[in-house]
Amino acid sequence: MEQLELFFKSIFIDNMVFATFLGMCSYLAVSKKVKTAVGLGAAVIFVLAVTVPLNWLLDQYILRDGALVWLGPEYAQYDLSFLSFILFIATIATMVQLVEIVVEKFSPSLYNSLGIFLPLIAVNCAILGGSLFMQSREIETLGLALNYGISSGIGWFLAILAIAAIREKIRYSNVPGPLRGLGITFIITGLMAIGFMSFGGMLTTSGENEEVTSETTVSKVEGINKEKIESTQIVEVSTIK
Repeated sequence: MEQLELFFKSIFIDNMVFATFLGMCSYLAVSKKVKTAVGLGAAVIFVLAVTVPLNWLLDQYILRDGALVWLGPEYAQYDLSFLSFILFIATIATMVQLVEIVVEKFSPSLYNSLGIFLPLIAVNCAILGGSLFMQSREIETLGLALNYGISSGIGWFLAILAIAAIREKIRYSNVPGPLRGLGITFIITGLMAIGFMSFGGMLTTSGENEEVTSETTVSKVEGINKEKIESTQIVEVSTIK
């Protein structure tokens, strides 16, 4: 249940683009065609799926305070958290280089269409944000970290795919001159972000229902206890008489 909740929450509620507006440069620049958006989105999913679990391992066994205790008790006092950004970015840059080599080898046309934005995934704030959110939210297991990386990538993929499809269609629409290009793209992105915010009510509602149910249960138990106490007192009084 926790895996499923994290999966849908990362895609729809905590979407990298619509909730935190991370990775906007690639989102705006490479979303003119659906084919190009699909290629970049798939690359982002792969990079997040690999780097978030790897950075989780780095955080758990090297970076956080006392993480080096597995080397021996004398290393328990070391805190290497100040190296988080350096090691996270090094991991991300390595994976992006791997993706760039694979795309250039098997799909030269996609490699040429993505241009400079493929190597720029290494400094894409959505990629680094996935690892930093994983660290700040204190994700407990490697499986959850892998789930979070994949679902965050899928959320970013859906965002760029949706805006690319809309931009292809809106090219033939009668858009006012001053709003053509990035102007109407920003407006559509804002409207889509508002739409994705509505998904936040799903978990909130369930949480409120659980609280109401628990409060009702507690009140019922208290009422039953009061009735038992009152009936006991009545029995004792009648016995004394």
